Amino acid sequence: MLLDADERLLLFDTIDPTMPELGHWWELPGGGVESGESVAQTAVRELREETGLVISADAVGRPTWHRSATYRRRGRRTLQHEEVVVVRLESVGPEPVADGRTPDELEDYVGYRWWSVAEVEASEDRFFPGHLPTYVGQFLRGEPIDEPFEHWN
Repeated sequence: MLLDADERLLLFDTIDPTMPELGHWWELPGGGVESGESVAQTAVRELREETGLVISADAVGRPTWHRSATYRRRGRRTLQHEEVVVVRLESVGPEPVADGRTPDELEDYVGYRWWSVAEVEASEDRFFPGHLPTYVGQFLRGEPIDEPFEHWN
């Protein structure tokens, strides 16, 4: 979870062009751990690829939100075990750069927005993680979260 200096979190406006019936949703930046990577190293790499931001592994918080979810994307069912971490920036709302994104991410991420916690909690939009509005405040207060299994779509 990437927070700017105003305590707003970055979410990507996301679609699946192969499954238009899903509509759009708001998604945290992040992705899969590559062989030999720590959670912090994964966060550093994924933020660089998806946003262009370069951070150090020391800037990555401990993974205190643990979750497992299944979802269907691009016609494939995926089971994913996730650890959510926080990264706090000193700048306000930097514009993400798409240069390092995969071809799928270039198609899927159709926009972005910096959201306040209150906006996320009050929103009726769809999110991934699906329970982001429920857990975002608890997570940012440092409370551990072991989220029940989510069958997202």
